[in-house]
Amino acid sequence: MAKLDDVNTRDIRDAIVLGCKAMSSAFNSDDGDIPYGGANVRPIAALGGSSESHSPGRHLNALLNAEDAASVRLDEDAVDNHMSATFYSYSTAPLPLHRKSPDEKPTELLDHDIREGFHALYSLVKYRRSDRAQTIAESSIATILKYWHPDRDWDENGLRNDLGVSDLTPGYPAYITRLARAIGPLVKYYRTTGYGPALDLALMLKDRAITEAFYEDGSYNDRRFGTHCHSTTCVMSSLAQLADLTTDASLMARVKAFYDNGLWEIRDEIGWSIETSVDGNCGRGEANNTGDILETALLLGSWGHTEYYHDAERILRCHLLPSQLRDVSFIEEPENESGIDGRCDVANRLRGGFGFPAPYGHEPLGIMNSDKPRIGFNLDIVGGAVGSLCEAYRQIATHDHAGHRVNLLFDHETEKIKVESPYDSPSLRVTVKRPAPLFVRIPPWVPEHQVKVNGVENKPRMTNGYLLFQTPPVNREISIEFPLTREELVLNNPTGKVRVLLRGDEVVAMDNLGTDLTFFDPIK
Repeated sequence: MAKLDDVNTRDIRDAIVLGCKAMSSAFNSDDGDIPYGGANVRPIAALGGSSESHSPGRHLNALLNAEDAASVRLDEDAVDNHMSATFYSYSTAPLPLHRKSPDEKPTELLDHDIREGFHALYSLVKYRRSDRAQTIAESSIATILKYWHPDRDWDENGLRNDLGVSDLTPGYPAYITRLARAIGPLVKYYRTTGYGPALDLALMLKDRAITEAFYEDGSYNDRRFGTHCHSTTCVMSSLAQLADLTTDASLMARVKAFYDNGLWEIRDEIGWSIETSVDGNCGRGEANNTGDILETALLLGSWGHTEYYHDAERILRCHLLPSQLRDVSFIEEPENESGIDGRCDVANRLRGGFGFPAPYGHEPLGIMNSDKPRIGFNLDIVGGAVGSLCEAYRQIATHDHAGHRVNLLFDHETEKIKVESPYDSPSLRVTVKRPAPLFVRIPPWVPEHQVKVNGVENKPRMTNGYLLFQTPPVNREISIEFPLTREELVLNNPTGKVRVLLRGDEVVAMDNLGTDLTFFDPIK
């Protein structure tokens, strides 16, 4: 078995940059540079499945956020290609439509993808000030409000007769797997524009979501939520975003109840989440799900629930960052005498991607004998994961009315603060560049009496999981020393128990059940 190379898997920005490169190589030159949706590396390496709206929405949200959050220099041709594909999907009607075949115009509606359509439009409005995207977005909201009703769903005859939508293919039976998914990008659109109908539609979708699925007790079953687990996690994250926007404490409490209870039916202790909840799943996860869990944890942490920042850090260090495709040496290029674009330079184009991992590696136990005998890095998933990493990058260190806050213990530097991680240095080191109180989160596995602080005159106070320095020195390093505690976890996985050895919040070794393409050294 092979352990994949560790290529700086502690650096969030590095992961964002690699993901952006993968998304910028995702176009099918045999199909007018429409982005791909799918990508396999075993048993045969190939890109496939043109995606007019789904991939462009995920990718524009991620790429333009990466530029804003992490100052990533983008390939503007890639941005233009994604933008063109988005506008093409809206060219028949103010809804993100698909083609039935490459030589037909888009007429097919899959309302599962309305989320992705709004992600594309919001990001183009916010980061590129696109009047065209704004016009389409507002027309799309009006169209949904006219042709969709929370009790009766779609007016299919109206869509066909008035808009020329030739086929309505829900694809997923549960409401949570369909239009409910659009709540999050509608919230982002409203934050960007203040456009009232966007918030009105988001609230309408929310009311049905909490009535039908997200109960006060936080319970889960796939009859209410559907078996497509990414829909469950993205609606959870969407509801958290809406609660944050509207300062709705009761809605955030409902999100927290689900996070603390039902979510554990489809996730584990390090943030791995199963792709689908149907029986017989061989342990395929999905990085999108993990990203949504991460984003929800960050929002709960920002609401004062400090323990969720700890969950976010463990998710990043133990699963999301290690699961990125970095070492592509195992990918065998396919035969390609005809020069098909989807079989050209597959390995390099996918480097930086995310896919369907197990907790321990890219190859879940039994995947090659399952009903989905493939290891894939679907390109839409790259967008979802990178978008979530951008939110994590923003939350490493923040500044608000109370002062500086160090929430995640990663290397980071802004004009206001510099943070050096205890995983790469002998201690956690913080340098304040602008005068203000400093809050530094201390992980819950650190005994308070083992924390040693150097570089300040007055002893800091512990409050709500943070060390508070009332008057930290400016432009002088503060050192916070504590041991990176060793711990063993046992993960419940569909394919068996998986032991994990931790050093602080990062993996030292993990059981791999005899599989190939693993992320960590095996436990001896």
